[in-house]
Amino acid sequence: MLTYSSPFPSTFVFGVAAASAQIEGAAFEDGKGESIWDRFCRVPGAIHDADTLDVACDHYHRFDEDFALMASLGVKDYRLSIAWPRLYPDGDGQINPAGVDFYHRLFASMARHGIRPWVTLFHWDLPQALEERGGWTSRATVEAFARYADTVVKEYGHAVKDWITLNEIRCFTWLGYGAGTKAPGRKESAAVVNQTFHHALLCHGHGVRAVREHGGAGARVGLTDNCDVSVPVTETPADIAAARAWFVEQNLHVLGAIHGKGYAPRYLERTGPDAPFVRPGDFDLISLPTDFLGLNIYTATYVRAGRDGQPEALPLPANYPRADSPWLNLVPQAIYWASRMVHEEYGHRSIYITENGCGYNEEPVVGGEVLDLHRRDYLRSHLREMHRAIADGIPLDGYFLWSFIDNYEWEDGYQRRFGIVHCDFETQVRTPKLSARYYAAVLRTRCIV
Repeated sequence: MLTYSSPFPSTFVFGVAAASAQIEGAAFEDGKGESIWDRFCRVPGAIHDADTLDVACDHYHRFDEDFALMASLGVKDYRLSIAWPRLYPDGDGQINPAGVDFYHRLFASMARHGIRPWVTLFHWDLPQALEERGGWTSRATVEAFARYADTVVKEYGHAVKDWITLNEIRCFTWLGYGAGTKAPGRKESAAVVNQTFHHALLCHGHGVRAVREHGGAGARVGLTDNCDVSVPVTETPADIAAARAWFVEQNLHVLGAIHGKGYAPRYLERTGPDAPFVRPGDFDLISLPTDFLGLNIYTATYVRAGRDGQPEALPLPANYPRADSPWLNLVPQAIYWASRMVHEEYGHRSIYITENGCGYNEEPVVGGEVLDLHRRDYLRSHLREMHRAIADGIPLDGYFLWSFIDNYEWEDGYQRRFGIVHCDFETQVRTPKLSARYYAAVLRTRCIV
């Protein structure tokens, strides 16, 4: 007999998440344009095993059966994204009617299966044609996004009421244009990278504006950010204060900017001559009020008050627990402290964990099962931290597990599996893992099982 503990509020949203480029496939079908990831995955050495997005999980052709599987697990909320180059193959210019129709059919299928869409306007798949005109380094991308956002909200506002503007600004800017590890794989100067941040913030503002203008009654909008998270080494006033100071400083360029009606003096001092160029009126758009904040939480940094009274970030030992994703150290307290800090620092009254999950390499199907006990335990430990946050009065309103299904994990290709549903990429057979059955029990009981 199962035992249950720690019930969640009746209004708390439990969902799953995925992104268009990572699951849809059909990369060059029905008029879809090339994305920067379609191009980047063909750069020798850029992607593990030279994997491409051409087929992925074939969700483009299998979405109805995927939604039936979601519904069978009790999933009623699904965070997804729209593929910009499927609607505008060149980023702007002519719209692609087949792409528009695809998402109409997809949302109709979700409605038939009783699943509420939470739609991200941009989840990294920039049209390659825009990249060839400068990509995120160019203000032309901002203008193209404004038109794209208007189109999406007008087309699908009847079916979608929960909107997310952008996913993880620092990943598609810094990692794409500074470190060069993500598409388009450029290594630009700090000044150029800082300008990509600014252009992304402007697009966030246009996303908010589009929802306000075209979303209709009940429409809500927010940003999803993968902020740098700090966890105090001890829950003493000194370490908590140090962790909070570290958190604020590390997140000035995104969270500080959208809440501050301008870049903080500390940020401008830090960037010096590399600070982004800002036009008059930019921050009127960037700082438009939102309805919620989405947080993608995977890991964290431990921080304490140093001997000089300043925040001290601690290095993790080599044998600290981690997933197969080398950057993914297992710090469940990250969910509690990230939620608490954005609430206390920025006054957010509605927070959603829009991604949380763990990536592992080998998860074979044996006897019709995938016994991913490591993911089950990861999920349960994070649910406990969310329950603690709610009990402490933090306005945490929902959780979207990443990911519904194993998919294309960017530069790690198909090697890294984050799904609660196993995907055989050769046969496209779906197999719910042990973690899926566990999460289904959580959804059914609204308790930590």
